[in-house]
Amino acid sequence: MRRDERRLLALKKAVSEVGPFLRGSIQRRLMPCGKPGCRCQATSPKLHGPYYQWTRKVKGKTVTVRLTPEQARLLGGWIGNARRLDKLIAEMETVSHRLIQPLLDAAAKPQARG
Repeated sequence: MRRDERRLLALKKAVSEVGPFLRGSIQRRLMPCGKPGCRCQATSPKLHGPYYQWTRKVKGKTVTVRLTPEQARLLGGWIGNARRLDKLIAEMETVSHRLIQPLLDAAAKPQARG
C-alpha cells in the first residue's frame, strides 16, 4: 500500500473518532450596564461579566445565544471538534487529489488502437 493510501485510511479513522460537533464561535464579553453611577460608568470602569455568547449562522442569519460558563465550556469543545473535522477533511482532499491525479492523467492519454 502506498504512503498516500495509508494516510487516507488514517484520516478516515481520525474522522470517525471526532465526537459531537457544532459550528460557530464563543465570545467572552465584559459589558457596561448603562445605569448612572454604576461602577461600569466610572472613569476607570469595572465592567460586568464575564458573559459568554455563542454566535453562528442559521439559514443565512446570524444567531447569538447567551450561555452559562458551563455551557460555554461544553460548546467550546464541540466547536473545537468541528475545526478538527474541517482540517481532517481538507487534508483528505489534498491526499485524494494526489491519489486521483495519475488516474486522470492516464484517462486523458489517447488510447492505442490495435
